[in-house]
Amino acid sequence: MTTLSIFDAHNPEATPTVTREAGEISRLLQARGVRFERWPTRELPADAAPEQILETYSAEIAKLKAESGFQTADVVSLNPDNPQKETFRKKFLDEHTHSEDEVRFFVRGQGIFYLHLGDQVFAVQCRKNDLISVPQGTRHWFDMGPEPEFTCIRLFTNPEGWVADFTGEEIAARLPRFEELEGAAV
Repeated sequence: MTTLSIFDAHNPEATPTVTREAGEISRLLQARGVRFERWPTRELPADAAPEQILETYSAEIAKLKAESGFQTADVVSLNPDNPQKETFRKKFLDEHTHSEDEVRFFVRGQGIFYLHLGDQVFAVQCRKNDLISVPQGTRHWFDMGPEPEFTCIRLFTNPEGWVADFTGEEIAARLPRFEELEGAAV
């Protein structure tokens, strides 16, 4: 179940406000300029190739490209048996921004986007069926957990793909990681 935990950025140890209701999550994020939607997924083989995934969701990808000017789409997938999982996890754990919207549609699995919005941090535990679009310039980070298991479609306006500008702030280290929030969400 998708979970939104809202933390006080100045007092991250305080108990967060938590909701698991998709409509409320969408409303709260939309009020802050973040797109969040639940989309139906289609059955695909566990070993589906990226080309097959992109073809299966070609209509949705075309719609997003037309709406927002995205130029490219790709698939990122990670499993617990990946020998570089720790390196991949660390790459996204520090607060950063992008010069374009960061769009992810979760075809399977889960991960947490932390959005640093003013005096609050919105931790969105995305799961299969979730589409999130983090607006350009938004301070955020992503935690896939120590045993990552997800497949996402990503869309970009920059053909180079994922390019981050790290803020140098250490707020990400002060908030609960995936392991702590995952346990709380069950």
